[in-house]
Amino acid sequence: MNRRRFLTALSGAAGLGVAGAAQSSRPPNIVFVLADDLGYGELGCQGNGEIPTPNIDSIAANGARFTNGYVTAPVCCPSRAGLMTGRYQTRFGHERNLIGKANLNPDHGLPLGETTLAARLRAGGYRTGLIGKWHLGGTARFHPRVRGFDEFFGFLHEGHFYYPPPYRGGVTRLRVNEPPYDEENPVLRDNVEVKESSYLTDAFGREAAAFIERNASQPFFLYVALNAIHSPMQAPVPYLKKFEYIRDEQRRLFAAMTASMDEAVGTVLAKLRDLGLEQNTLVVFLSDNGGPTAELTSSNAPLRGGKGQLYEGGIRVPFLMQWKGRIAAGQTVHDPVISLDLIPTVLEAASLGAGRLRLDGVSLLGRVTGREKSMPERALFWRYNSSVALRRGDWKIVRQAGPGQKQSGYEMFNLKEDPAEMRNRAGEEPGRLAGLRKEWDEINRGMVEALW
Repeated sequence: MNRRRFLTALSGAAGLGVAGAAQSSRPPNIVFVLADDLGYGELGCQGNGEIPTPNIDSIAANGARFTNGYVTAPVCCPSRAGLMTGRYQTRFGHERNLIGKANLNPDHGLPLGETTLAARLRAGGYRTGLIGKWHLGGTARFHPRVRGFDEFFGFLHEGHFYYPPPYRGGVTRLRVNEPPYDEENPVLRDNVEVKESSYLTDAFGREAAAFIERNASQPFFLYVALNAIHSPMQAPVPYLKKFEYIRDEQRRLFAAMTASMDEAVGTVLAKLRDLGLEQNTLVVFLSDNGGPTAELTSSNAPLRGGKGQLYEGGIRVPFLMQWKGRIAAGQTVHDPVISLDLIPTVLEAASLGAGRLRLDGVSLLGRVTGREKSMPERALFWRYNSSVALRRGDWKIVRQAGPGQKQSGYEMFNLKEDPAEMRNRAGEEPGRLAGLRKEWDEINRGMVEALW
């Protein structure tokens, strides 16, 4: 009996060795998890001790956390356009947010001349899947299945209710004028409408895990675009019970939605572990923009401003990356990086190469694997409607139009000394301000006007 057990164990170990060799010889799997409207200061690894987020925090613990990680826009739709193409969305006119009926305009969506990361990876032999929110065009010509994704489960517009009416199974707190998110915006499996009865965040975690299991034998790219914690504020009762110590109902709902999001991320990570794929999977977590504090209670602390603004709270986001065995665990990277860098990073990891591709980012792989000690200094550019910003090194200029602007014209901040953007240095160093404005103008010449 002991000999039989020994031989069985030996055989199993040999099998694992062969599987491990097969895993290491194939390109890495790629998993992007994108939160929606998550504030900079709302994760445990970002300093929040009120709402536990152990699964998301584990990505930082097992890899790298970027303290100066940015997205290309302070709202959902243009930010996702930059993420999916690796190009400033202002290069191709995708500058504004698609809301409501605008999603149904056949001319509104990610321009067909732009190539998505999914399309690039599929051409390189990857199986590709999108679970969750698309928001890059709500008509057939812009559908994820014709933009590089082999599989799709989710919705096409800017938001969705987490429960179908009459919202049984949880607690709902709707704003007085909550948009009709679900109108002409069903949950789809590929092109077919489905009736999803589960809390939507849980359903997306379930579907993401199922995609991994179906495609475990080949390299895959999985884009999990959660709509949590975007409004409307709806949460299951079991999650709410975990936060009875939070007295404010709105904040309690936000905490429950955040915990549900963390559980969905945990479902994805657990499936990778269970199938032995964790060592050969590059996992990225970030938010599409900063949090809308008044609407959700989401904190962007210690940053100024929030969603819709080009102050730091609108564009600097939680930005985490894990690739066990390749990225050293527990890194904190302070170099400014941007979501545009993710496609070059993925292409290098997959040995596909960027070649002559018209990309605006740089690969982060050398930095997080220790091959490079720092990132080269460069300018990061923003233009959103009438608001503009640019960061080079520690210095940032911003002209924020609309609410939140204390004075007209440009403001300038040293973000190393003043990450909260409280001390406007524009009047102290006019020469530096002029140089940064000139650089913004030069970059802007390569952009086009908004298409809608």
